[in-house]
Amino acid sequence: MQKLTNKEEEIMHILWRLKKAFVKEVMAEITEDQPHYNTLSTIVRNLEEKGFVSHNAFGNTHQYYPIVSLEDYRKRFMNTAIDNYFNSSYKNMVSFFAKEEKISAAELREILIMIESRQEEK
Repeated sequence: MQKLTNKEEEIMHILWRLKKAFVKEVMAEITEDQPHYNTLSTIVRNLEEKGFVSHNAFGNTHQYYPIVSLEDYRKRFMNTAIDNYFNSSYKNMVSFFAKEEKISAAELREILIMIESRQEEK
């Protein structure tokens, strides 16, 4: 799975939310730094070349839809981030968020309960 640019990722989030859309429908969802229609069309075609979206043709227009799920992209993105920034250690990642005060003790307890309940199911 290829890495996406920030703009490509923004477009993918719109397509994941809409499920399928024409370029002008995607354009309507962009609130900041709206690209020119032709630029957006090129970005969507690049996403298709990268294997993230496909389309249905309706005459000269195309309705695009994601073929990579948000879940699959999230897994790939998170695994890459953990490998690159936390030495492949989930403990290092959680410690980072704890030090940055992005996760509370209560949330950590909830995570621990989830982990323990999964181990009991096995």
